[in-house]
Amino acid sequence: MEKTLKQFDEAINECKEIFSKKTIDYGTAWRILRTESLTDQILIKAQRIRTIQEKGEQKIDDNIKSEFIGIVNYAVMALIQLDKGYAFGEDDLKLGKEEVINLYSEYLKSAADLMKKKNHDYGEAWRDMRISSFTDIILMKIFRLKQIEDNKGKTLISEGPEGSYNDMINYSIFALIKLNEEEL
Repeated sequence: MEKTLKQFDEAINECKEIFSKKTIDYGTAWRILRTESLTDQILIKAQRIRTIQEKGEQKIDDNIKSEFIGIVNYAVMALIQLDKGYAFGEDDLKLGKEEVINLYSEYLKSAADLMKKKNHDYGEAWRDMRISSFTDIILMKIFRLKQIEDNKGKTLISEGPEGSYNDMINYSIFALIKLNEEEL
């Protein structure tokens, strides 16, 4: 488990670095997006990963790894939006860089805490999974989440959107860990 925690932190730091740099470049323009739009952005990234995996080639330079990083970052944005609400106009868009990075870190810490609990119960079963399975599970989570969103967030027995976003974060981090191991 110690190895996983170290690798998890390394992957989180990689995602956070990209998020921080894009926050400098773009600010928090994403605050205008409703969570449904963020879910659709995650869908686009996951479908691209699956297409590349199935075709075995790509025509755009962004690799699978960068798409998993994008899923993590969009899922964190969605969690922030669920908490703060989306912005209605330009004045509402602005969150200070420090505030948004603190929120980002807070949500990734929650995802890491969930991962630790699940890893305890499942015995790191994810290490035996294929990256393509992570992609498929993320896609399944997205379609479940879209159904919950279409139902205005109401569920009879299922977890709410936060659980789905956290699961997508964790499966993406697991994929990043495995991709990083392949690079070694």
